[in-house]
Amino acid sequence: MMRRAALRLCALSKELLIPGRGLTQGSQDPGKQGIFHIQEACSSVHVNHVRDKLREIVGASTNWKDHVKAMEERKLLYSFLAKSQKELPPRRMKDSYIEVLLPLGSEPELREKYLTVQNTVRFGRILEDLDSLGVLVCYMHTKNDSLKMSPLSIVTALVDKIDMCKKSLSPEQDIKFSGHVSWVGKSSMEVKMKMFQLHGNEFCPVLDATFVMVARDAENKGPAFVNPLIPGNVEEEELFRQGELNKGKRIAFSSTSLLKMAPSAKERNTIHEMFLSTLDPKTISFQSRVLPPNAVWMESTKLKSLEVCHPQERNIFNRIFGGFLMRKAYELAWATACNFSGSRSFVVAVDDIMFQKPVEIGSLLFLSSQVCFTQNNYIQVRVHSEVASLQNKEHMTTNVFHFTFMSEKEVPLVYPKTYGESMLYLDGQRHFSSMSVPVSLRKDYRVEP
Repeated sequence: MMRRAALRLCALSKELLIPGRGLTQGSQDPGKQGIFHIQEACSSVHVNHVRDKLREIVGASTNWKDHVKAMEERKLLYSFLAKSQKELPPRRMKDSYIEVLLPLGSEPELREKYLTVQNTVRFGRILEDLDSLGVLVCYMHTKNDSLKMSPLSIVTALVDKIDMCKKSLSPEQDIKFSGHVSWVGKSSMEVKMKMFQLHGNEFCPVLDATFVMVARDAENKGPAFVNPLIPGNVEEEELFRQGELNKGKRIAFSSTSLLKMAPSAKERNTIHEMFLSTLDPKTISFQSRVLPPNAVWMESTKLKSLEVCHPQERNIFNRIFGGFLMRKAYELAWATACNFSGSRSFVVAVDDIMFQKPVEIGSLLFLSSQVCFTQNNYIQVRVHSEVASLQNKEHMTTNVFHFTFMSEKEVPLVYPKTYGESMLYLDGQRHFSSMSVPVSLRKDYRVEP
């Protein structure tokens, strides 16, 4: 099912690509038009071309000392914001379509940034690239050729879902990303992205991603209208319809959150049966708890980390780059899964990453990772992130990340002790159940941090 969907999207991508519409300057090869190269100089302070393009669109400064002045200049763009969506010209999906090439094979100097010790590709770096691409896609959808800089501040609101296909990721073969806007609300946009890797003479599907981006005003203080989207054919109508369904699912999932509603009767029975299975038969007491065979307490699966948010990791709006947050959360989650299973673990799916609050430069970023559900070889890991300033020690939640991993061997069951942990267990079970068709582990399936 996943592969059929991947092939359909691949066909759509070919249809949307317009020869001669390139983002790079000076490319004379028609076969390379429409390709924007991800590149980075040897020094880690340099950014790739996608980030450069975003800075150009927004008018952001590459010099940290000048960022205040650059943001002040954006205040002049308020007059260019649309007063209603009707003022904006409608767009087609092909208008925002972009292909991005990550030339790991043809440019070996890039390889080290993406390389793991196991000679695979770092998935955390891929998350960073997807985040940048998603923003750029939306700027292409909302582009106004009469303006040098965009009056919109486009930010990532949600990583709805990332599904991995059963393909290996070699650090010695070129990778290609593609993306386009697939659904539009008044100020929000759904972006569909795909990732391929070169095998022989063909780019084969590796990953499908759905992000939700939102448009804000010039200073990122309030919502702003975006161009409506008009489907151009049956395939695009289906993608747009799916975007509407996705929005409905997100609303329904949020409304039934365990933070708002009690568990279902079936879920309550699950928790009660787990509780009864941990009671010590020798004492006949609710207070005496013992683990069943091949099980661990959830509280013993935690790992934590701390990051100091330096200016180097800022985005074009001088907040911490969302891709950096995803990479750090993923790497901690991967370490948690490996530590729990005692073997190498491989990412299968990422879903429901909500960017609740921006992370300011200079903040202390606290990440806490925990295994919250397991089944056979699968490990569901939840990462909670919160920030505190050096002056104010009060912690505020910024993100919650959900990752599904697969281990090389069957893993123990994880058991909650408290009611709070029981809710984490059920939440993990819900996210695991929402995953697309379960992936079968293959020897060539290697996606690591």
